[in-house]
Amino acid sequence: MPSRAKRTDANQSDIIKALKKVGASVVDLSEVGHGCPDLAIGFRKKNYFFEVKTEKGKLNNLQGLWHKYWNGQVAVVNSPENAVDTLLLLSAVDHSWKSDI
Repeated sequence: MPSRAKRTDANQSDIIKALKKVGASVVDLSEVGHGCPDLAIGFRKKNYFFEVKTEKGKLNNLQGLWHKYWNGQVAVVNSPENAVDTLLLLSAVDHSWKSDI
Protein backbone atom coordinates (compact mmCIF):
# COMPACT_ATOMS: atom_id res chain seq x y z
CA MET A 1 0.00 0.00 0.00
CA PRO A 2 1.55 3.36 -0.97
CA SER A 3 2.18 5.80 1.86
CA ARG A 4 0.30 9.07 1.85
CA ALA A 5 2.19 12.31 2.22
CA LYS A 6 1.18 14.31 5.28
CA ARG A 7 -0.77 17.40 4.33
CA THR A 8 0.51 20.55 5.99
CA ASP A 9 -1.64 23.59 6.59
CA ALA A 10 -1.21 26.36 4.02
CA ASN A 11 0.07 28.79 6.66
CA GLN A 12 2.82 26.51 8.02
CA SER A 13 5.70 27.78 5.86
CA ASP A 14 4.85 31.41 6.70
CA ILE A 15 4.71 30.52 10.40
CA ILE A 16 8.13 28.83 10.19
CA LYS A 17 9.60 31.89 8.44
CA ALA A 18 8.17 34.24 11.09
CA LEU A 19 9.53 32.12 13.95
CA LYS A 20 12.99 31.99 12.38
CA LYS A 21 12.89 35.75 11.83
CA VAL A 22 12.68 36.31 15.62
CA GLY A 23 15.62 33.96 16.19
CA ALA A 24 13.93 30.62 16.81
CA SER A 25 15.22 27.25 15.60
CA VAL A 26 12.41 25.27 13.98
CA VAL A 27 12.11 21.58 13.10
CA ASP A 28 9.14 20.42 11.03
CA LEU A 29 7.66 17.33 12.73
CA SER A 30 4.55 17.14 10.56
CA GLU A 31 5.64 13.81 9.02
CA VAL A 32 5.75 12.11 12.45
CA GLY A 33 1.99 11.75 12.70
CA HIS A 34 0.28 9.93 15.59
CA GLY A 35 -0.95 13.27 16.97
CA CYS A 36 2.55 14.73 17.40
CA PRO A 37 2.59 18.53 16.94
CA ASP A 38 3.78 19.99 13.64
CA LEU A 39 6.70 22.04 14.92
CA ALA A 40 9.46 21.77 17.52
CA ILE A 41 10.87 25.19 18.34
CA GLY A 42 13.98 26.17 20.24
CA PHE A 43 14.02 29.72 21.59
CA ARG A 44 16.06 31.32 24.36
CA LYS A 45 17.34 27.92 25.52
CA LYS A 46 13.81 26.46 25.88
CA ASN A 47 11.85 24.03 23.70
CA TYR A 48 8.28 24.45 22.54
CA PHE A 49 5.80 22.39 20.52
CA PHE A 50 3.30 24.07 18.19
CA GLU A 51 0.44 22.49 16.31
CA VAL A 52 -0.32 24.53 13.18
CA LYS A 53 -3.96 24.99 12.20
CA THR A 54 -5.78 27.33 9.88
CA GLU A 55 -8.02 29.88 11.55
CA LYS A 56 -10.98 27.48 11.48
CA GLY A 57 -8.91 24.30 11.87
CA LYS A 58 -9.49 21.91 14.77
CA LEU A 59 -7.44 19.17 16.37
CA ASN A 60 -8.22 15.69 15.12
CA ASN A 61 -8.78 12.86 17.61
CA LEU A 62 -5.12 11.77 17.77
CA GLN A 63 -3.92 15.35 18.17
CA GLY A 64 -6.46 15.95 20.93
CA LEU A 65 -5.23 12.89 22.81
CA TRP A 66 -1.58 13.90 22.35
CA HIS A 67 -2.31 17.36 23.75
CA LYS A 68 -4.34 15.93 26.63
CA TYR A 69 -1.69 13.47 27.80
CA TRP A 70 1.53 15.33 26.99
CA ASN A 71 3.15 16.40 30.27
CA GLY A 72 4.81 19.44 28.78
CA GLN A 73 4.13 22.55 26.77
CA VAL A 74 2.11 22.42 23.53
CA ALA A 75 0.19 25.21 21.80
CA VAL A 76 -2.04 25.58 18.76
CA VAL A 77 -1.14 28.48 16.45
CA ASN A 78 -2.93 29.70 13.34
CA SER A 79 -0.94 32.58 11.84
CA PRO A 80 2.62 33.93 11.76
CA GLU A 81 1.64 36.73 14.16
CA ASN A 82 -0.13 34.33 16.52
CA ALA A 83 2.87 31.97 16.48
CA VAL A 84 5.37 34.74 17.29
CA ASP A 85 3.12 36.23 19.99
CA THR A 86 2.63 32.78 21.53
CA LEU A 87 6.37 32.07 21.47
CA LEU A 88 7.23 35.42 23.07
CA LEU A 89 4.56 34.97 25.75
CA LEU A 90 5.65 31.43 26.58
CA SER A 91 9.32 32.39 26.68
CA ALA A 92 8.56 35.23 29.12
CA VAL A 93 6.92 32.89 31.63
CA ASP A 94 9.21 31.55 34.34
CA HIS A 95 9.17 27.79 33.82
CA SER A 96 11.57 27.08 36.67
CA TRP A 97 10.36 24.90 39.50
CA LYS A 98 11.81 22.70 42.18
CA SER A 99 11.03 19.04 42.53
CA ASP A 100 10.81 17.20 45.82
CA ILE A 101 12.28 14.12 44.16
